[in-house]
Amino acid sequence: MAEPIQQLTSHNNTEEKQRVPFLVLSRKEKCGEVLYEKRQYGQAKWACIKMQEEQYEQSICLGFMKLMRYICEQNSSGLYLGMTIPILTVVHTDESQSELTRSVTVAYYIPTHLQGHPPQPTDQDIIIEEWPPTVVFTRSFGGATNEESIMREIHLLAELLESPELCLQDTFIVAGYTNPAAANRQNEIWFLQRP
Repeated sequence: MAEPIQQLTSHNNTEEKQRVPFLVLSRKEKCGEVLYEKRQYGQAKWACIKMQEEQYEQSICLGFMKLMRYICEQNSSGLYLGMTIPILTVVHTDESQSELTRSVTVAYYIPTHLQGHPPQPTDQDIIIEEWPPTVVFTRSFGGATNEESIMREIHLLAELLESPELCLQDTFIVAGYTNPAAANRQNEIWFLQRP
């Protein structure tokens, strides 16, 4: 599974990846370590694909590969669109927040210069969505993202927040800043503030 992703993304190692723009509203630190940040993200267009594989890692790998095909010329412009980070995965938990549901959405931020008129995907499973401005609480973590690590990070951030009830209780975002096949991934867990 990792090899196709490495092949699709190998030329991206030398290119500068555009970061999704945001504004830091506040930061909670302890002993010089950032425990979490509160950020504002603006309205933006994202290429999204819903996946529902047996395991979370299968869903993100297959979803990412489909998005990479869109990024790498399988779009109405026929052009390479450029890589943006992070790649987001919207996850949901059951009512008791004890496990993830199988349905996830993998999302790629359309580069800023294409936001006005994003190239349309040739894959009908990929949909261009316009997401509203959003406030998130975010915490960094390293390593692989799987059901166990995501649930651990959801519980850790919930404990750190003074008012976790101000956030959605069943929808979270995993932000990936490195290739899903990388051994030492850089990730964040995001809680979405209620509108």
